[in-house]
Amino acid sequence: MKKNKILQQIKRYSLLFIGAIIYAAGLEIFLVPNNVIDGGVVGIAIMISYLSGWPFWVFLILVNIPFIYLGYQQIGKTFTISTLFAILSLSYWTNVFLPIPGLTDDLFLASAFGGIILGVGVGLIVRYGGSLDGTEIVAILMDRRTSFSVGEFVMVINLFILSAAGLVFGWDRAMYSLFTYYIASKVIDITIKGLDESKGVIIVSDYSADITAALMDRLGRGVTVLHGEGAYSNNPKKVLYAVITRLEIAKLKAIVEEIDEKAFVTISDVYDVFGGTFRKKAIH
Repeated sequence: MKKNKILQQIKRYSLLFIGAIIYAAGLEIFLVPNNVIDGGVVGIAIMISYLSGWPFWVFLILVNIPFIYLGYQQIGKTFTISTLFAILSLSYWTNVFLPIPGLTDDLFLASAFGGIILGVGVGLIVRYGGSLDGTEIVAILMDRRTSFSVGEFVMVINLFILSAAGLVFGWDRAMYSLFTYYIASKVIDITIKGLDESKGVIIVSDYSADITAALMDRLGRGVTVLHGEGAYSNNPKKVLYAVITRLEIAKLKAIVEEIDEKAFVTISDVYDVFGGTFRKKAIH
């Protein structure tokens, strides 16, 4: 058990380190040479570095210090250590990549490819329990105390930061920065969830036994049968629950409609799946 825990920690910090390398490459090879920024603390650090002439990594650490302390007090030790490790790794790698000239001076290409690479880097770091952006820590805490969601709060903060980029670098760079931020946010989602994004499916049908057999036999997925009751009729109902991938949605719909056109089906996003029997069974 102890050996497994050590291996998990090695895996986590290795991937946090790799995520920092990828993020640093996106910054120093595509964005910084073209005065295009990312949102959050990284964007603030880039602008202060540009105005002061001091190295970017100095401000990345300094600006993040109060947020790291806040995260330690309010969120937890593990998250704080992972975040600190990721930030220090990014600081190191931005120094390594500094002598490398930008690959392109085309703003569209720099913004697009920079956003993709940044998204992969941040996605890895978030997936393995860290963060590069102190504003996300504030957003998590505000989510607990206000009606704003984490995403809404981060978006508002980044609108201010990207507006400031317009004053520092010019409004065309601010618009390209917004484009980069949008691309990065989409790639982050893909990196965290994977291309085979999981979906939770609930099915209510009078033919639950037939649907269960078909899903297990033709789709190769396990099904959990829950026992419910119709609120109007008070009749007992069998409610089916299964987790599938995004690519299997169309096939599941076809199977259910073939057996019971009147079946009630809901499909929702599943953030993560572990344990149980999610792994697909062999279909004969």
